[in-house]
Amino acid sequence: MRITKMITNYQYLLIIVNDNSIGKLPLKIVVPITDWKNRFEVAPWMIKIEPNKQNNLSKISAIDCFQIRCVSEHRFVQQLGSIDEQIGNEIKLH
Repeated sequence: MRITKMITNYQYLLIIVNDNSIGKLPLKIVVPITDWKNRFEVAPWMIKIEPNKQNNLSKISAIDCFQIRCVSEHRFVQQLGSIDEQIGNEIKLH
């Protein structure tokens, strides 16, 4: 799974479906990445992600699985990094 920047306000997104299984439209299924807040500990859909060389995040962040959506691949600016398999499995469980 890739971490990507989107054009509008440079929001960080995690692409969770990156193949053409959703048809011919140039869409990707994504979840947003936001700043981590301690109050997210009680929200099971918020997955904490620590910055590292693989994901290239600059601070502790949260993947918000409640905000899943489709985004046109034309809105992506650049790939920043990727997540490890453990985080990917946590997303699949939610």
